[in-house]
Amino acid sequence: MIAVGLAGALAGCEGSSGFEDAGESSAEVYEDPLSLPAEPTLDPADFDSAEVCAGCHPTHASQWQYSRHARSMRDPVFQALVERRRSEGLEDSFCVQCHSAICARGGACDPGFAFDALPDIALEGVTCESCHKVGELVRPFNAGFTLDGGGPIRGPSPVPPESPYHATEHGAHLEKSDFCASCHDVVEPSGLVLERPFLEWLESPAFPEQTCQSCHMPSYTGSATPWGPERELHRHTFTGVDLPLEGDIEDPAVLAMLDAQIEALLDGAASVELSLPEQAVAGAELDIGVRVTNHIAGHAFPTGSTFMRQVWIELEVRDVHQALVYVTGGLDAAGDLCDRWSTLAPNTDPDLVVIGSTLLDEQGQPELFSWRAHGHESNALAPMSARDYRFSPHMPGGLEGPLTITARLHFRALPPFLLRELGLDELVDLAVVRDLDSDVVLLPVSEG
Repeated sequence: MIAVGLAGALAGCEGSSGFEDAGESSAEVYEDPLSLPAEPTLDPADFDSAEVCAGCHPTHASQWQYSRHARSMRDPVFQALVERRRSEGLEDSFCVQCHSAICARGGACDPGFAFDALPDIALEGVTCESCHKVGELVRPFNAGFTLDGGGPIRGPSPVPPESPYHATEHGAHLEKSDFCASCHDVVEPSGLVLERPFLEWLESPAFPEQTCQSCHMPSYTGSATPWGPERELHRHTFTGVDLPLEGDIEDPAVLAMLDAQIEALLDGAASVELSLPEQAVAGAELDIGVRVTNHIAGHAFPTGSTFMRQVWIELEVRDVHQALVYVTGGLDAAGDLCDRWSTLAPNTDPDLVVIGSTLLDEQGQPELFSWRAHGHESNALAPMSARDYRFSPHMPGGLEGPLTITARLHFRALPPFLLRELGLDELVDLAVVRDLDSDVVLLPVSEG
């Protein structure tokens, strides 16, 4: 059993551009009296299913059912990571403390649990009452809240309407970024900080006026119940950057809607801009500058599980006949970047620029899985900041211009190599590459 000073570990990252070293590795079983108690601290039977809530709140329930919250326990990548962690002799409930707090605190997700044997309320993941029965916030990470199964339903309305079905209470915390932080900032039992969007927000230009909910739960005018008055509501799709991978959404219109929401969220998030000399010289190096700017006020780019996210620059130089002269940031035949994780063309792109973070093993080498890692290095862009990258490809003699120079900024929520490593080859085609921005310049060529 281990109870580590996670608050100190997390606080040690404030104001840092990277992450702290983990120090010693985790013990085999992780217990936390708040979020992963040794004995159950609540009864899952005290929590209603979202189906019950849908009886009075059909719109919110309909929005929620397609969200990542609703799928947090059924996501195949999550389940595969839990199983891999378990196969290496480590505790298997650490991630469940956020993915299903009811399960983690109710004794259903004890070590060795099987996903297909869990009660329905556990498989609902972050269900309605996972949030609306939160009593108070204790810490801004690792499910740092109290959960009261017998308590009232809490909502953001200062004067909550009375309900004939349950007690109601004002929950001011539901509109605060601190509430989202309680699960979306994550620290391994070893003390290694994995995710820190809340700490990024505290350091950002958006603090304190713009909250997580401002972007991820946009407001609209509607009725919380079919018979209720119109007022300001918050969308419960909790839009992020991940498409559902479970394969249970067969309606193409729903999938298109979810994809459009992700595109809208990413629209304008970051930009790319070329900087070039007046002309290229045949037979000489061409100095190419690429500026990447994070236009997000509230957090770094990327954020969250940055060790899985991929943001990268694709840079092409083509001659007057559109023949390729130079490229970096292309994909191999399996859809992977040509870095150390590529199985077909490893480390064959020396100029590759990837923005995000890297887990490190005990020797300081890149590591794929968080529970094995001893360090975490980040080069994510701080909110509203820019960074310049330089490339110096050699232009061949006899080059004909003008050259077409194109810089593209790409984003992918999950890399194909990770899905294959987890035995999820069938999901590789769903690892969508999103084009965030591009810049194109025509450049004349002179003889050297």
